[in-house]
Amino acid sequence: MASPETSLGAMVVHLEDEDDGEEELVIQQTHHLTEVEEQSTPVHSSVSPKKKAKIYPQKFRNAWMKMPNFKGWLKPGSAIDKAYCTMCQTELTAGKSELLKHMQAKKHIRRKERKEQQLEGSLSTDLANVLEETGITHTLYIVDLRSDTVTQPCREMKKMMMSTALGDDRFGEDPTVKTLEEKVAELLGKEAGLFLPSGTMANLVCVLTHCWGRGSEVIMGDKSFLWDHGGIAQVGSVHHKAIENLPDGTFSLDELRSLVSVEEKTWPITTLVCVENTNKTMGGKALPQDWVNQLGMLCREFNLLLHMDGARLMNASVALGMPPIRLVQHCDSVSFCLNKGLGAPAGSVIVGSKDFIARASCMRKVLGGGLHQVGILAAAGLYALSHTATKLSLDHAHARAIAQCVCDEHSTAVTVDLRAVQTNIILLNCDNIRVNAKKLCQRLSLVTDNEASELGEHIVVMVLPVSETTVRLMTHHDVRKEDIKAVIKKLKYVIQEYDNCMYVQYKIDVPTAVTSV
Repeated sequence: MASPETSLGAMVVHLEDEDDGEEELVIQQTHHLTEVEEQSTPVHSSVSPKKKAKIYPQKFRNAWMKMPNFKGWLKPGSAIDKAYCTMCQTELTAGKSELLKHMQAKKHIRRKERKEQQLEGSLSTDLANVLEETGITHTLYIVDLRSDTVTQPCREMKKMMMSTALGDDRFGEDPTVKTLEEKVAELLGKEAGLFLPSGTMANLVCVLTHCWGRGSEVIMGDKSFLWDHGGIAQVGSVHHKAIENLPDGTFSLDELRSLVSVEEKTWPITTLVCVENTNKTMGGKALPQDWVNQLGMLCREFNLLLHMDGARLMNASVALGMPPIRLVQHCDSVSFCLNKGLGAPAGSVIVGSKDFIARASCMRKVLGGGLHQVGILAAAGLYALSHTATKLSLDHAHARAIAQCVCDEHSTAVTVDLRAVQTNIILLNCDNIRVNAKKLCQRLSLVTDNEASELGEHIVVMVLPVSETTVRLMTHHDVRKEDIKAVIKKLKYVIQEYDNCMYVQYKIDVPTAVTSV
């Protein structure tokens, strides 16, 4: 028969190899065996009695719930030595090492991921029902169409961001950034690329890199670069001339030819021409490729550089049915935004020759754009290029459906030019008598009692006034088909409201005027 020391040692070894539930059982058995051995040992025996084994029960500590590893799933159990997993809905033996082991188990990880997915899906569902005092439940739709920059990274994009390889981009050692720069450069047919935090900085870096010497001048359309806060003048001290943009986003090439100055000593030297494709201020119109080709030939004739702000270049590519490399073949530099229609949380890539990118890298550092482990953002850009870019045509279809609904109302208070809706931007025009842009935006964000009763839904549409009489709506990949239906229903109701308001006023005023005569 094995000695007590051998039995106890064997059980301790066995304890280390078992799971949490069996561990508690073995401890109790060991404790019981020790007591029996003590009772069976004679008092005057020559064999000295064995001491009782001391057992130190594990206690649940509330401080564990604040630790990152336990946060969100760990709760106290039914006893002081128990813990409860809210993900697996099972009770565990308290003990830090045992709980950490449980956290790393495949079943727990799968259940946690499943619960996160359910939480994401239920977020909109929780907001979808509004219970009034009467007890009547209405469906609530909040559709944000202020810009295509309001999108949220999807779960797969976040996963890719968190799992990507990182390095210090200031030393050129971030592998994910390198991959993104090479991919965008290849997409646009240029030699090299450079990652920057934002589209505004990307355009500024390009202009300052091209206009390397003092006294340089830039020519651009008067409806382009309006959202950059005058950075080329404010930061770079670069003079610019503006040409009136035509309705299709282009400008007169004859006027451009007359404005170029290359030899006059008392004038700044024209160095660069800038265009925007698509032109956001003009309603997201894609520049006609024939015009871009002619512009490129004119720039070569005068030895001018050509830069394209391609914040929504992929939208233009889809609208024209041409690969992006063809749209920028005459451009010396392009700023390619990953955040607009593509849905990444941040980031732009500028492309051009190797010499241009080398100088642009220095300018990026001057402006504070030299980041370090920025591959976490570059990974989002790679995901967007592979997944979101292929679905831009759906955004265009949604914009077209909204514009068609407004057009079908035949309203005189709120109108739209259906032919101008080429991509994901809709411009609504207000008559400024019954309604202006600001009032229309406010009305679309409110829900009246009559509206809720008639439509059976609480619909809030968030849009942006861009002038006194113009309201902008921008579709994006976070907007679903059901959201578009809700937007159309809301717009129809509000437009009819303004039209009927004028009709009632007319019916009241005309008889009064006739009677007084």
